Amino acid sequence: MRPRRDAVQNGPRRNEQIRTREVRVIGAEGEQLGILSVSEAIAMAHEAGLDLVEVAATANPPVCRIMDYGKFKYEQEKKEKEAKKKQTVIQIKEIKVRPKTDDNDYETKVRHIRRFLNDGDRCKVTVFFRGREIVHKDRGEAILEKIVADTADIGKVEQAPSAEGRTLQMLLVPLPKK
Repeated sequence: MRPRRDAVQNGPRRNEQIRTREVRVIGAEGEQLGILSVSEAIAMAHEAGLDLVEVAATANPPVCRIMDYGKFKYEQEKKEKEAKKKQTVIQIKEIKVRPKTDDNDYETKVRHIRRFLNDGDRCKVTVFFRGREIVHKDRGEAILEKIVADTADIGKVEQAPSAEGRTLQMLLVPLPKK
């Protein structure tokens, strides 16, 4: 069964998939072999036990290289995995407090915020208001200001306190390491 013509191409064209008359050929060691017909280039690649792979399809004529396609694909996947390993993922941790949070509980929550910031994570601090507490938004703002003051040496405010319904939120980010 032949693949559909409009099927998505995975990777560069190789061997019989190349549909031009002539191509510029680069040898297995990187030497220029000149402009050859596709059939001659494929024959040369098969003699060497390798594949003819199109590396620059937009050039005139297209540039093809004689190489081991399986090894080339493996190397590319290896590079992608290595790049993915070096990527840093920043998480947003959330701490919830209430306007009536006691001092000991407050200190514990500040310790957690400090730990999150030291680990390089962002920290979203949310003050929840229940029932009639919503009347005293100033208490919630005072708690957030106190948290900012207590974590000023390791973090800064990225998103200022904002009210959404029955909550008051702000976002803290770690300071850059020196």
